[in-house]
Amino acid sequence: MNEHIRALIMIIIMGAATFATRIVPVLIFGRKDKVPEFILYLGRTVPYTAMGLLIVYCLKDVSLLAGTHALPEIISLAVVTATYLWKRNTVASVALGTVCYMMLVQKVF
Repeated sequence: MNEHIRALIMIIIMGAATFATRIVPVLIFGRKDKVPEFILYLGRTVPYTAMGLLIVYCLKDVSLLAGTHALPEIISLAVVTATYLWKRNTVASVALGTVCYMMLVQKVF
C-alpha cells in the first residue's frame, strides 16, 4: 500500500476516534440533561488518580542500591512537586521535571 494512502487512512481513523470521544457524551447525556453525580465525581477524582498512577509507573524500577542511588529521580520528583506547588501548572511542572531528569541522567550538570 502506498505510504500516502496509509498516512491518510491513519489520519481519518484518528480523526474519527477524536470525534467519537467528543460526541459520545452528548449522545449519552443529551445537551440539556443534568450530568449524573457519579460522572462529576469521576471528573474530580480521576486526574489525581492518573497522576498517582504515573508516579508509581515512573518509579517502579528505581533501585536505591544501584548506580546513582535514585538521585536523579528524587531530585526531579522534588522539582515537579515544587514547581506545581509554586505555579499550579501541571504541564509546566512535568515539562520542567522532565528537563531536569534528562539533564541529570545525561550528566549535563
